[in-house]
Parts: sequence; C-alpha cells; structure tokens
Amino acid sequence: MPTLRVDGADLHYETTGSGPSVVLIQGSGVAGSGWAPQVAPLSKDFRCLSFDNRGIGKSTIREQALSIEQMAEDARALMDALGWESAHLVGHSMGGLIAQQLALDIPKRIRSLALLCTFTKGPEAARITPQTLWLGLRTYVGTAAMRRRAFLKMLFPDDFVKREGAEDLARRVGSVIGRDLASNPPILMKQLAAMKRYDSSQRFAELAAIPSLVASAEHDPIALPKYGRELSRLIPKSRFVEVPNASHGVTIQMPERVNEMLRLHFDRAGVSRDPGSRE
Repeated sequence: MPTLRVDGADLHYETTGSGPSVVLIQGSGVAGSGWAPQVAPLSKDFRCLSFDNRGIGKSTIREQALSIEQMAEDARALMDALGWESAHLVGHSMGGLIAQQLALDIPKRIRSLALLCTFTKGPEAARITPQTLWLGLRTYVGTAAMRRRAFLKMLFPDDFVKREGAEDLARRVGSVIGRDLASNPPILMKQLAAMKRYDSSQRFAELAAIPSLVASAEHDPIALPKYGRELSRLIPKSRFVEVPNASHGVTIQMPERVNEMLRLHFDRAGVSRDPGSRE
C-alpha cells in the first residue's frame, strides 16, 4: 500500500480497478479496508481509492487536534497526487461529514456525492443520550467477547447477528475493518471530538449542482434515519433512500444492496466518460 505525506501525516492508500474514479471515505474507528465489500465488485468497472484516515490503520498523525476539514484536505491531496481532476465521492458515517466538506471545497471536481448512514451536522454523531452512552460504554467494559458483541450491536440488527453467529461475525467484521472489535483505536476520541465541532449545514445549498444520494438504514442507532431525511431535504435535488432491515454497518451487512445503489447513482450522474482521470 503506497503512502502520501500530507501536513505531517503519512496517509496509506490503495487504488484498485480501472475506469471512472471513485473516492471512498471511511467513518470513525474504521480503516480504509472497511470498504472491501464495495471495492472488490466496484473495481471491475471503476478505479476505487480507499485510504486510512490520519491516525488510524497504517496512517500516522502528528500530536495536534484532528478536524473534519483537515481530513477532507487529506482526501483532496490524494486526488491531486493521483492526478484525478474529478471523481465520484462516497462517505460513510464520519466519512460522510468529510465528504460533505470535500464537496464544498472542490464542488466542480465532484462528479457525484453519496452520503451513507451519516449526519446533517457533526454534533448529531457525538450526541450523548442514555442509549448512545450505554452502547458506547459496552464496547469498553467486560470480557473481550462481551466488547465484540457490543460493537456488533452498534452495527447490525439483532436478528442478523443471531443468524450469522456473534463469534463468526465478529471475526469476519474485524478482518474487514482492520482491528479486533474488542479494542477501540486511540484516535477514536479525537475523531468524535472532530465531529462534535463540525457543522456545514448552512452551506448545503452550494451542493445543488452535484448529483447527490443520501442513504440511511432503518435500524441505525447512530446515524438515525431522521438525520438522513433532513440532510437530503437540505441538499437541493438530492435523492433519499432508507434501506429496510439494515443498521449502521449496512455496507458490510448488505454489500450487494449498497453496491447496486451506488452503481445506479453513478450511472444517473453520468459515468460513460471520466474526463478527470488521467490514467
């Protein structure tokens, strides 16, 4: 996996496939490998960029405050280094906030925008309620098996976990997102703080020219569907989809559904040519 130095951080990234360019930005606590269920099939027709956000996975970070704006600048630097003048942009959870900022920074370079299980503004992600407090605390206390099950509860509906088997599912998900689910990465608290400080909702009218998709999951306890509906209302001409029987980890739970949705979105935005990719 190659590395790019950006403002004191070494960003590890990977490009896979050929065709129109797609930038995939992950959420908090997840390495770029979390996009594997999307990259593998999409790379048959697209050139996909996935990367570890600064401070997680194999990407480093300086001792400084983390910000959504800086992480958006990281994504732009990767596009520049690859010679991508334009790309389809996909963000999940915190990655959706980063994608919002990147689209606001360079709207003419964004061919389409897909915001999955994300928020209208960052404080929604960092909110403290009895439910979110209990969900979060359970990932820090108890045995390793208990912490893994608590993390699964944040990502998937109970019936899905039961059907797949908690131990087997935790092992599979851990291999995808790049860590043991029993251990939270040290950068997580900085990521949550960065989200809490971020709010670009007053600028969403600037995204009117970008074909935009907002997708929520019916049972998501983190990025509530009402946040997605409001986000779609604020982004002019955006399309809203609520995925039934899914939760925050929908990209892993229902990869075929998500990939079909993304392909359709890219097609609607016009993927027959990719003038911004110099390959």
